[in-house]
Amino acid sequence: MSDTKNLVEVRDLKMHFPVKTGWNKTIPLKAVDGVSFDIKPGETLGLVGESGCGKTTVGRTLLRLYTPTSGEFRYNGELVTEKNMPSLRKEMQMVFQDPYSSLNPRMTVEDIIGEPLDVHKLYSSRDERREKILKLMETVGLNAEHATRYAHEFSGGQRQRIGIARALAVDPKFIVCDEPVSALDVSIQAQVVNMFEELQEKLGVAYLFIAHDLLVVHHISDRIAVMYLGKIVEIADADELNENPIHPYTTSLLSAVPIPDPNIARSRKRITLEGEIPSPLHTPSGCAFRTRCPYATEKCAQECPTLQDRGNGHQVACFNR
Repeated sequence: MSDTKNLVEVRDLKMHFPVKTGWNKTIPLKAVDGVSFDIKPGETLGLVGESGCGKTTVGRTLLRLYTPTSGEFRYNGELVTEKNMPSLRKEMQMVFQDPYSSLNPRMTVEDIIGEPLDVHKLYSSRDERREKILKLMETVGLNAEHATRYAHEFSGGQRQRIGIARALAVDPKFIVCDEPVSALDVSIQAQVVNMFEELQEKLGVAYLFIAHDLLVVHHISDRIAVMYLGKIVEIADADELNENPIHPYTTSLLSAVPIPDPNIARSRKRITLEGEIPSPLHTPSGCAFRTRCPYATEKCAQECPTLQDRGNGHQVACFNR
């Protein structure tokens, strides 16, 4: 039975891409390989991990930009399928990583933000359409005179605001934020992250916040999931994960986060992982992290650890920690 307290429920989601290896031969690239998590209404789940671990693929697969290989995704208790996705599209939106490539250069800001309103027929007159667009622009901190301009006339931060306004146009309850601040300057990042928080407070929207910057993720998230090579290896409350990381991969990631106090930074030991990152085309047997793990044993090569609760909802997939 599904837990109605959760807005989003993902169970054993897999996304494998066939890769050609020769004449009529393919092998699966396991971008996402059995991911499960829940998100409550109005909650932010941060999803972190190094480049290529499958974070973006998770977000895109949830919104059916890719058709999942297997697994299930429930939204508000309802199983999401190819058939009912068009009707649920209004409830779920995405903010893309690169604001410039996700905005049509031939459309004015008014038309970009108004496009979802047109698709879902969410107005009864041209005046109501324009009023809604101007209100959305005001919500994300853009001026009314920006409406007739084109995307190339804006800075990176302003373009991202246009993308956020477009996502908010259909009044969604769940937004996948795919590295929404990684292409922006640090000063602009803070503004956009604060805006996400204000919007959540005002509209009660839930986020899946995908990023590789742990400082940003810790700031905005209620809970954080750490991903490695297509699998979630640790998931916990943001503060708990920051203060008490258990998985050796999480410990290593957190040791690389810069600290503004030079005295603390000098005394802290950086944990450097040795060994090569395995290819998702040829993942190691058992635990995918074992080739770089200082605690790996024979058992790690034979079995793949599953997420186990260590108390207070802190789940870790590791035999030896």
